[in-house]
Formats: sequence, C-alpha cells, structure tokens
Amino acid sequence: MKYNDLTAEEIRVIEQKGTEMPFTGKYDKFYEAGTYNCKKCNTPLFNSNDKFNSGSGWPSFDDTIEDAVKEIPDADGRRIEIVCATCEGHLGHVFKGEQMTPKSTRHCVNSISLNFESINNNSQYKKAYFASGCFWGTEYWFDQQEGVFNADSGYMGGHTQNPTYREICGKQTGHLETVEVTYNPNVISYENLCKLFFETHDPEQTNGQGPDIGPQYLSAIFVNNDEERAIVEKLIQTLESKGMFIATTIKDANEHIFYKAEEEHQNYYKLRNSTPYCHIYTKRF
Repeated sequence: MKYNDLTAEEIRVIEQKGTEMPFTGKYDKFYEAGTYNCKKCNTPLFNSNDKFNSGSGWPSFDDTIEDAVKEIPDADGRRIEIVCATCEGHLGHVFKGEQMTPKSTRHCVNSISLNFESINNNSQYKKAYFASGCFWGTEYWFDQQEGVFNADSGYMGGHTQNPTYREICGKQTGHLETVEVTYNPNVISYENLCKLFFETHDPEQTNGQGPDIGPQYLSAIFVNNDEERAIVEKLIQTLESKGMFIATTIKDANEHIFYKAEEEHQNYYKLRNSTPYCHIYTKRF
C-alpha cells in the first residue's frame, strides 16, 4: 500500500507516537460537517457528528467509524493508545468513563494525524431545511434517521447577517430556528424527511411551538426546487384532507442563507442524553 508523504513533524507524531501541543491543532475547535481521514493512508476514521468539545485542547470524538481505529494498551497499563487500523499511524489515546457524552468515551486525537473531507465535496449527499420550533428538538429527530449524515441547528429566513442566539431571542431578525439536514437520498427520501418533520411537531400551531412562543419558532420548510415544493404541497394536502389546518409555510431556500448556530446549540439533547420537551412523535401518514 502506498502511503502519503509526511513532513518531519507529522512523522514525529504519526510514526514516532509524539503529541502536538494542546490548543494548537487546526481541528480543535473545528466543527464543519464531514469525515476525518488518516493523514498517512486516507482511511476514514471519524465522522463529524461524533465530534464534541471536551475542552482538552485536542479534537475529541465519542465514536469511530466501524473497524477504522484500533486500541493498543500502553505497556504500563495507564493509557490506551489509538491507531489507524489500516496503517497503524498514531492518532492519540482513548479515555472511557468520563461521562462527557452519553457514550462516555473520548477519543483524544492529534489534529496533525488527520485530514478533513467536507461533506460539501461529496456529491451523494443533499441538504434540506426544516423549521419546527426550538431547533434542539428538530435536530434530535433528524439526527436519528438512517441516511442522515448530519443535522445542524441554525437560523434562516431573516434579514440579519450572521445572527446570534441572543439576537434571535430578540425577535427582530426575521429568522426562524432552522435545522440543516445533510442526507443521502439513496437511503432516505426527501418525502420521508418531510413526513418526519410533520410528525415530530404540531404543524397547526400558528404562534410558535408548544410553550416556545414567538416568530423564531414558526413552522416552515425551505425548499430547494420545484420538485421539493410539490412533495411538501402534496403532504400538506394529505394532512388537510384529514381535517388538519396546516400553518407550515413553504419558503424558497435559494432566497435565504442558512447560518449555523453557536456550537453550544449543536447536539443539545444528544450530549445531555435526554429527549425533547415539545417535539413528540405523532404518526400522521
């Protein structure tokens, strides 16, 4: 197998089992959607939806891509080294039982051992945009679906550029709390994503969602094209034929920018091992 050429510093860490200084690696506070690959052999090792902020100064993941990472106990038994299962390049160490996430596992990795591949460069994935009240609950349901690579909480539909959560709460930005869903249409269809949207919030509520009242909590779907619009309209007609009054609005995603919310709003329920208070699943189709 041919390996990538490494710099002297990469050799020190990856082949000689060194460690980069904390808070210096480029992926420490980096949270884009994609895959982290081995710097030496390009093997996919970690997915971005398993990354979390541990405060340690190194990129941290609470899971790995299946069979991609091998654990090797140190000779003194004090720590467990992790290496790429393909080339055995040194990645870092794994710590268990710290309870930082529900999986209680922290793969502490040197940034220099990794190369990031953005999901935006992978043509097999598409993006969909849903607003159904507090984005924590919306994100929770989409994140669990097979075929969904990532769900990011954010803001969309308003006039304020790069809004903050505090500005959103001021109700003057025009933005809705929205979730950007990155999904594989060969695994889960856009129609099924829309059905989940309608079944995990109250699409009849006109002033917010549950106890969350305000314009930022309104129900909406941002469609990318006429095909998506037709799917949404068909589902709304189905629900209205059952006697429901659907308050959900359809907006053109091409006329709006999605702004990703602050990192503390991502994976909210996942990191707390809890469930949404107002996004309850109700079968409607």
